[in-house]
Amino acid sequence: MNSREYEHMATSLDDDVAFAFPGNSIAANKRSSKGSGQVGTESLSKGTVVLTCGADLTPEPVQWLWSDWLALGKFHLLAGAPGQGKTTIAMGLAATVTIGGRWPDGTSCEAGQVLIWSGEDDYTDTLLPRLIAAGADRSRVHFVNGMRTGKGIRPFDPSIDTRTLKEAIEQIGSVRMIVIDPVSTAVAGDSHKNTEVRRGLQPLVDLATQINAALLGITHLSKGGQGSDPAQRVIGSIAFTAVARVVLVAARVKSEDGTDKRILARGKSNIGPDNGGFEYHLAQVNALPGIDASRIEWGQAVEGSAQDLLTDPVQGQDGADHANAVSLLQAELTVDCWTSEKLATQPLKDAGFTKKQIWTASKKLNIARKKDGMRGGWYWRLPGGTDMALPCEDSQSPEGSEDFPSKKVEFSESSTVGPDRNEVIEVEL
Repeated sequence: MNSREYEHMATSLDDDVAFAFPGNSIAANKRSSKGSGQVGTESLSKGTVVLTCGADLTPEPVQWLWSDWLALGKFHLLAGAPGQGKTTIAMGLAATVTIGGRWPDGTSCEAGQVLIWSGEDDYTDTLLPRLIAAGADRSRVHFVNGMRTGKGIRPFDPSIDTRTLKEAIEQIGSVRMIVIDPVSTAVAGDSHKNTEVRRGLQPLVDLATQINAALLGITHLSKGGQGSDPAQRVIGSIAFTAVARVVLVAARVKSEDGTDKRILARGKSNIGPDNGGFEYHLAQVNALPGIDASRIEWGQAVEGSAQDLLTDPVQGQDGADHANAVSLLQAELTVDCWTSEKLATQPLKDAGFTKKQIWTASKKLNIARKKDGMRGGWYWRLPGGTDMALPCEDSQSPEGSEDFPSKKVEFSESSTVGPDRNEVIEVEL
């Protein structure tokens, strides 16, 4: 076959493919580009911008499932530190939807179906008992168990299974709320990268719009100092907060009388008020004979921004909230014993306090400081009492024992240093 015959055969094949598959860009563009010297690359890159005139659009109000809190067709975040009852709150809201009950503000809810997917809690021993404790209609609750394929059932992956999920939702009908816990599972890539988070969330956002349901994703808050904006402390990329139309924050704070209380507040809203909240209490009840579960008991409404209401949304690793850095640091020190500065300040660092906040707290407590030699670390103790020797850093080392007296020199803040030696200066943490 010579080159002319080959070219004729290839052209005929292209024409057949283009006729059978009009949308085939390679064949169609190759045909249309004959005589131009180009193989359709210019046509492949061209497109038509779709514009809509504002006069052709009809303004529509936001449709609310819970007025100013949960919007139909929108994506919401529920964030909080561990132990604040985020999932229990979500189950309480879901229960309200299933029975057409009343929201914390007393307004009524239209009954509907609820879809729940959780990658953290078991359905039978955790989530279902919580729903029952909240009074849910179990016949209107649907749990996502997995994906059935030709090879069996595999785990459900929100990042790739959204289309199939939509088909299942359409079979159920009247789904008004979807809960994803945690929402980070919707992101197949790096949850700290803006573009990957947006790409992962978009299918779920589109799903909520298409079925007109409120989508609630649960996530955690990062550690942060007092006075910081809770909505800006959502774990991962800022895209989680940016894509969500409403961000709800759950936290435990100190009341004016020093007692603990929990508050659910609006940290952000692009479609309604972005302040206010409700007090709530986590109660343990008997859901069924022999089965205990937690549920939410709502309290009074509170006014103010989330930043003002959640005055202390920081939790330490031990799960306890601390009113401020002063009380926490005071608990780590004593009058009659020197404590390593690193050891004393570590709990404050774990609780999210900054170096400046820790330093300010130490000044307020008028802490006594002493340095263990020229190269040693600093030691702190509370003021008062009599001065004492620093503890040996390594009790197993022969240096510093009775047989091997320590050669280290101790310096305190009031120590004087000769002109022939470097001045000892304590720097901030």
